[in-house]
Amino acid sequence: MNKKAFLKEIIRHIDIKSFDSTPIINSMREMSFTSRDTAVATDILNRMINDRDCSVILTLAGSTSAGGCMQVYVDMVKNNMVDAIVATGASIVDMDFFEALGFKHYKGSPTADDGELRDHYIDRIYDTYIDEDELQVCDMTIKDIADNLEPRAYSSREFIWEMGRFLTKNAKKKDSLVQTCFEKKVPIFCPAFTDSSAGFGLVKHQWENLAKHLTIDSVKDFLELTKIKMAAKSTGLFMIGGGVPKNFVQDTVICAEMLGEDVPMHKYAVQITVADPRDGACSSSTLKEASSWGKVDTVYEQMVYAEATSVLPLMISYVYHQGDWKKRENPEWAAYLEKSNNVVTTSVQE
Repeated sequence: MNKKAFLKEIIRHIDIKSFDSTPIINSMREMSFTSRDTAVATDILNRMINDRDCSVILTLAGSTSAGGCMQVYVDMVKNNMVDAIVATGASIVDMDFFEALGFKHYKGSPTADDGELRDHYIDRIYDTYIDEDELQVCDMTIKDIADNLEPRAYSSREFIWEMGRFLTKNAKKKDSLVQTCFEKKVPIFCPAFTDSSAGFGLVKHQWENLAKHLTIDSVKDFLELTKIKMAAKSTGLFMIGGGVPKNFVQDTVICAEMLGEDVPMHKYAVQITVADPRDGACSSSTLKEASSWGKVDTVYEQMVYAEATSVLPLMISYVYHQGDWKKRENPEWAAYLEKSNNVVTTSVQE
């Protein structure tokens, strides 16, 4: 097979606006096991949306964006269901920014010959393919953005903001999460930013600019996200997967206390995961367990043990069609952080 034969069926992102899952979620509420958990989690998310004092923070880990849920997250931001995002670098760069540049993810097979895929420069995420040649274009685009910024320390939020600015003029796909968040002033944090396609571009940027180059300051990320926690009246977490994004946002409660601010635990929390909690890993720790650390309140929390692409569209379609998001105001936390940092991020070209 040649390369084109592998990369012929495009992953199409589900549109939660095109169908109303309300009858399904209502039916699940009367069922058991994962179905009832999904309905309860959906109700908690909708409660967050209806709580005018609550800032909703979405965390993303795993490959649901590449797997067809990219538009779900965009619609959540567009419709004021999300006020801040904490994600893996891969979710933001290798998947969303990558597609904004005009590239695609493709249907593949988990039983493919990976040696043959490597010969064709095709990367595999279970049953999804990415063209490595295109991914390297993404790497170098990150480098180009870095080359045209003032050489200083940036939080990942600040750098992703510049990625959004870049897309407003250069995007091949206009409906990306990075650009939408830029336009809505919704901050995106990637605490392990260089563990992604961005890392390669930033390394090359520093390699070619040894005397003057920018760096990514993950401590600044932590401080900025903690500032949001301290300024928000209450917070709710909607977590896809676990890992660094989950722990990072939960830790803001402890960080605020360390800074002398008495803040409440996260009032609401929903996590969708397939991880088993018995090994004590961060990805799979239950929300009740997080309460013992003083991070999450246990009044409105729900674990959903499911592969996210199977339940997430149903949950968000339900919340979308309830329409309560229409009454929410966007706090524009990105603008708040720029003001609090007293820093104006400008491109050298500007």
